Amino acid sequence: SPSLPSTLLQKQKMSSTVRKLIQKKFKIRGYTLKIDSLDQILSFTNRFLGAEDEALDLLLDHLQSQSQKLGVRSSILDKEPVSRAITALLEADDAVDEDFIANGAVSSSTSAIRVIDAFLIPKFRYDPIKKQFHEHTGGLHIHGDASAKAALYKDRFLLLYQRVLRDSHFSKPAFHTEMSHYGSCEIAPIQSLVGQMGRRWVMGVISQLEDGHFYLEDLTASVEIDLSKAKVTTGFLSENTIVVAEGEMLVNGIYQVITCGFPPLEERDKSLKSLAQHDFFGGGTLTKEETLRLAELEKRSLNDMFVILSDIWVDSEEAMGKLETVLDGFESQEVVPSLFVFMGNFCSHPCNLSFHSFSSLRSQFGKLGQMIGAHQRLKEHSRFMFIPGPEDAGPSTVLPRCPLPKYLTEELQKHIPNAIFASNPCRVKFYTQEIVFFRHDLLYRMRRSCLMPPSTEETDDPFEHLVATITHQSHLCPLPLIVQPIIWNYDHCLHLYPSPHTIVLGDRSEQKAFKYTGITCFNPGSFSNDSTFVAYRPCTQEVELSAL
Repeated sequence: SPSLPSTLLQKQKMSSTVRKLIQKKFKIRGYTLKIDSLDQILSFTNRFLGAEDEALDLLLDHLQSQSQKLGVRSSILDKEPVSRAITALLEADDAVDEDFIANGAVSSSTSAIRVIDAFLIPKFRYDPIKKQFHEHTGGLHIHGDASAKAALYKDRFLLLYQRVLRDSHFSKPAFHTEMSHYGSCEIAPIQSLVGQMGRRWVMGVISQLEDGHFYLEDLTASVEIDLSKAKVTTGFLSENTIVVAEGEMLVNGIYQVITCGFPPLEERDKSLKSLAQHDFFGGGTLTKEETLRLAELEKRSLNDMFVILSDIWVDSEEAMGKLETVLDGFESQEVVPSLFVFMGNFCSHPCNLSFHSFSSLRSQFGKLGQMIGAHQRLKEHSRFMFIPGPEDAGPSTVLPRCPLPKYLTEELQKHIPNAIFASNPCRVKFYTQEIVFFRHDLLYRMRRSCLMPPSTEETDDPFEHLVATITHQSHLCPLPLIVQPIIWNYDHCLHLYPSPHTIVLGDRSEQKAFKYTGITCFNPGSFSNDSTFVAYRPCTQEVELSAL
């Protein structure tokens, strides 16, 4: 068409003007740009048409603050530092609601909440030689080979081992003086126990290499253990858990355990410092300034609330009636919740090979969508997230589980177009806060797999023992793989390292909440059975145990 050449000329002219503006602004600040970095900045400014000036000032401020932090100032800018700065700014921009900044209004839940699918979480491996983590590159197969199973145990062990080495009680003394032996409990490799007399501290995975015979394994060797006289700490000690044990070798080659407990926990901030800006959670890395800015916004989000319900049986009229009562109650509130989390199971019968009512289940999900859609304020201002349960429809019961099948949720999505269908487990980032959701009947299975009764010195509450187990193990499901299969290449999706701010454990057991070493943990209980649910305020980490 005749107008096409003039449009192209206009675009070229605009591009030339912005290019000159970029060069001028960077020259004033004492920078010289290489061609590839100039092109990158040009594509960055194209995102902010009409506000190129402000975008460039923000980018320059960020570059200068970064160079001051690192103590490096180069006048020639190449692609790498520019790319790093642009990525950080765009991530922060995604996380922060622009309306909130411009008008001081309450931010919408959509901008503050970011859901991370388990299968998209980056994988990191610890190198014990270089003493640092490196990101796994390349694809991860669902059906891993035999080496992937061995790597699963190795990765779990090294993750906790590097954490233990930073603990003052287990770190190697700098000077070998007489006094050092009293305050230090240096971890010895299991291989070094051969021919040694006296007490030694070791760390390893509890394995049953022979029926009825338990062993402790590390990366060097394995040794049979005797737990009959062991004094244990809080938590469920089961096969597959990693423990730190004090004991001595007997004449028959068995290691007599005297004291046994889980590896000590590490504060979240201390873990983050050792990670060299690696993004273990999957929500993107932010600079200190951006984190402070988001923390400030988080403090103002006092009205934000998450409502979490577990066991929403869509095929039960009684359960749907109770859910409608809950939705009616929140619809009439002045400020509606930002997020509703519906956790499985979504059917009162297990969706296994003997289940043949999938078309009926699909229409029942559609009715649930209709029910939610009838609450106009909730539909407009709240988000709805669905997490499958252990007995829901899916390819298998292996963890992590993929989202609910599209066939079942299509009808619901017609009524609630912005519904989120998440994996199990899944992660949510709310401003700076990291929240992990996991639906599994974990308490019953951990108690069944326990090798010996847990210590009652600190607590006799089973839920508190469960929380201590998963946090110290830095793993959501430290059960033997024969009890709960896990996709070998995706075991990292269940890691809890660094410790998140909140862990939501959807379990059919009694509703509970427990704050352990700064980590908020709670179980909303079974809604269909007990009519219980939880209202959670992420800003204050306040848990309201609720029931109809």
